[in-house]
Amino acid sequence: MKEHIQEQFKNRFGTDSVVYASAGRINLIGEHTDYNGGFVFPGAIDKYIMAAININGTDKVRVYSMDMDAYSEFGLNEEDAPQEQWARYIFGVCRETIKRGGVVKGFDTVFAGNVPLGAGLSSSAALESCFAFALNDMFNDNKIDKFELAKIGQSTEHNYCGVNCGIMDQFASVFGKKDCLMRLDCRSLEHEYFPFHPEGYKLVLLNSKVKHELVDSPYNKRRESCERVAAKLGVETLRDATYTMLADIRDQLNDEDYRRARFVIGEKQRVLDVCDALERGDYETVGRCMFETHDGLSRDYEVSCEELDYLNDVARECGVTGSRIMGGGFGGCTINLVKEDRYDNFIATAKEKFNKKYGHEPEVINVIISDGAHKVED
Repeated sequence: MKEHIQEQFKNRFGTDSVVYASAGRINLIGEHTDYNGGFVFPGAIDKYIMAAININGTDKVRVYSMDMDAYSEFGLNEEDAPQEQWARYIFGVCRETIKRGGVVKGFDTVFAGNVPLGAGLSSSAALESCFAFALNDMFNDNKIDKFELAKIGQSTEHNYCGVNCGIMDQFASVFGKKDCLMRLDCRSLEHEYFPFHPEGYKLVLLNSKVKHELVDSPYNKRRESCERVAAKLGVETLRDATYTMLADIRDQLNDEDYRRARFVIGEKQRVLDVCDALERGDYETVGRCMFETHDGLSRDYEVSCEELDYLNDVARECGVTGSRIMGGGFGGCTINLVKEDRYDNFIATAKEKFNKKYGHEPEVINVIISDGAHKVED
């Protein structure tokens, strides 16, 4: 991909270029815990957004997207925001860097990627992190620290793209480390690396390629449930709640709020259990926790859907070590930890059964835990 992008850059702009890349991400476990002050457990993957860039000596940014065969040109002041939604991600990174006292001057760029779109692998965060890292390297001598680079991406989503996201996606794209997952404390923003190189296993996503749009706002409703329970417990978030505390106020809660809180309290502990298991190389415990998370997301938090539950059932039938819905819910992917000697049968069975039931095969996305944002050296 690097040579192809540089060739396109040379043809379009007539000069050589430097190439930067940043990764999409998976989250092994820790779902709906971020807004409850808990832990998430993401890792960068071997699917990237890659950009060839060169300073052009003007006050303009000239951008070509290979994947969309689309061009945009814009200035660096607030009133220069481009009309194209895809270009606003890059414009937003420029503006957020400038707002923080960073330097950004005109540049030319050609970018492309192989992060699957719509699969919950956070291609937008990879795009933001790629350009935040590049601008820091090209114009600011890498003086902006990595946490600020992640916040630049998050603020771009908030202020220029209309998405009020958390920090996990950009954090994973910036901080990703080969063969390691990262436990991020969503309250303190402290993080720690844990080894993840499961010999004899594969990590594979099955993308259902469905997305159920619901009339109400399911995420907001679940967040409100959690906040109501936290308020009754007298704690800031469910991060500080226990099963015992929840049982003590059971009669004060409706069934829905009780089940939402029960899932979050359990999920908080499962992230910690998975961290301990990885340090022992105990992937059977990791897998058991993944199945428990899926059950909780499906039954207590009610953010799964028929297609994802079916893929999870097939995984169990095929002896997969661990499987769960990944992401906010109502469609998208399952993430599966599969022993290599069961992989071929699992994939073939999942494709055949899902196609027979729903009329299309799930998309198979094999992933390897890889480095985050970086300059692509020759």
